[in-house]
Amino acid sequence: MLKKPRTRTFDEVLNELRRLQFDVENVPGVANQTRISKHGCSIVLERAQNAAGLRMAVRPGPVLGGEIAQLVDRGFQKFFTTSKAQLPATAERLQTLHRFVEELKEVTGSVTLYNEALGTVSDAYLYDRVKGRDLPAAERPTPAWQRPEQH
Repeated sequence: MLKKPRTRTFDEVLNELRRLQFDVENVPGVANQTRISKHGCSIVLERAQNAAGLRMAVRPGPVLGGEIAQLVDRGFQKFFTTSKAQLPATAERLQTLHRFVEELKEVTGSVTLYNEALGTVSDAYLYDRVKGRDLPAAERPTPAWQRPEQH
């Protein structure tokens, strides 16, 4: 019979991460948030309300220019974006992010969801609209969410 994994406290998780060569540092100016880094990727974790657990404050991503980049799917390609830059998500960067997340989940005891196990899960999905996109702005059809209500 499978044993239920023991839930680790926030401090136990941080100590184990340090032992496994993760860089662990407090976020300056923010209480109870810790930035975890390794392999050029980073995540911000915070102590959960119940004081025993933890939760993500900022999703994991590669560090670009000192910021944690978010993965954006634009339909035809994925990009890592920060407030200053946008870079294509190459296979090498995605593999590094996967390795970082898997190591982190192993330490924290987090559950791996089916869709995450299949591949990369983006932070945002921003598919472009094909119909009318090549028309001048004044001639483009009004999207349904911007039309006045019709009953």
